[in-house]
Amino acid sequence: MVPQHLPSTRMAPLGLLLGLLVTSWFTFCLSCRNSKDFALTNTEKNVHKESETKETREEELDTEVLEVFQPTQEWQTLQPGQAVPAGSHVRLNLQTGAREVKLQQEDKFQTNLKGLKKGKRLDINTNTYTSQDLKNALAKFKEGAETENSKDEQARQATVKQLFRPIEELKKEFDELNVVLETDMQIMVRLINKFNSSNSSLEEKVAALFDLEYYVHQMDNAQDLLSFGGLQVVINGLNSTEPLVKEYAAFVLGAAFSSNPKVQVEAIEGGALQKLLVILATEQPLSTKKKVLFALCSLLRHFPYAQQQFLKLGGLQVLRSLVQEKSAKVLAVRVVTLLYDLVTEKMFAEEEAELTQDSSPEKLQQYRQVHLLPGLREQGWCEITAHLLALPEHDAREKVLKTLGALLATCRDRYRQDLQLSRTLGSLQAEYQALASLELQEGDDEGYFRELLASINSLLKELR
Repeated sequence: MVPQHLPSTRMAPLGLLLGLLVTSWFTFCLSCRNSKDFALTNTEKNVHKESETKETREEELDTEVLEVFQPTQEWQTLQPGQAVPAGSHVRLNLQTGAREVKLQQEDKFQTNLKGLKKGKRLDINTNTYTSQDLKNALAKFKEGAETENSKDEQARQATVKQLFRPIEELKKEFDELNVVLETDMQIMVRLINKFNSSNSSLEEKVAALFDLEYYVHQMDNAQDLLSFGGLQVVINGLNSTEPLVKEYAAFVLGAAFSSNPKVQVEAIEGGALQKLLVILATEQPLSTKKKVLFALCSLLRHFPYAQQQFLKLGGLQVLRSLVQEKSAKVLAVRVVTLLYDLVTEKMFAEEEAELTQDSSPEKLQQYRQVHLLPGLREQGWCEITAHLLALPEHDAREKVLKTLGALLATCRDRYRQDLQLSRTLGSLQAEYQALASLELQEGDDEGYFRELLASINSLLKELR
């Protein structure tokens, strides 16, 4: 309410002034609000424009031409945006603040070599290519390599096909030529039939046995020979009146017996042992007796039952007569080696039983029934073996010395009474001392003659 004491003429100007103030304040507030909205709107637009500009620049960088800097042996300034090849040496110049690059020293020769290899094969400007160009070139290179490899493989296969023919084609040609691909079994059957045929000549029979020996070296083939009755046919060949047939029949049997227990058992049952001993006890060519002795050794080794039968059939007497023949002196060392093997076999079997604490294995029981050492003493093998030490060959002396050592427990008293053995051992001791000294001078501390000398010294020590 307007105070009543104010005159009405002064009220009009005051109301007008108040209205102007209200209008000005309202206009100012509206102006401030519009300016804020405008600022926010401009900021969003600027951000949008900056992102568009950044994307545009990135797209330009993707398609931008990359310049590969080619370094040399001297330091050069590297410009911004230039790519540096792998293996380059880069440093920062602290005075100028620029990056500098050059080749490493060990790359000099490789760079020159690459330059020589490049030549004029490809007209490519290596300073101007894009990443997309590289991708396209790599894809084309792979496609070309695959195509080239496939062509090479096809050419190789064609070459191989020219060298070899299909098995069906070969079989067809063999059938036309009446040629049959035989297995080992079929070959052995054919050879046995040829040997056993009455129409075959002596040369054909010997040739069949010679070829058969090659096959029966294999254990399976030897057992196959047994399965179809071929082994007995060969054993019966020992009864032939032809020395060559006996010789090569024994040759086949020796190969078949070697480390083949199944064949050994069948041979004993087939009478092979008796036939072999008969040939050795009768007058036969030396070559025949060599093959027969080979078959006998193969049959007796690692077969205690055969060794028992050998002793029962007088095998030691047969071998003693063989060694005493003047024409068969060459067989003496083989006989002594066989006796050494038989003696040591039994010793090893007993040692093995002691180590395993098995006092009654079947094989040991069989060896205990082989009374070989008493038989050797009774048949005079102590003296026979000692006299063989006079043989001139070093190898023969070595084997005789081993046998003397194996028989020492059985023949010690016989050796001490043998004056010839003492003289022989003394002579050999002096001989091998000289030979061992020569070996020692040549720098051979563990030579062959030193071993022989050690065996002689050991034997002399035991006989004192």
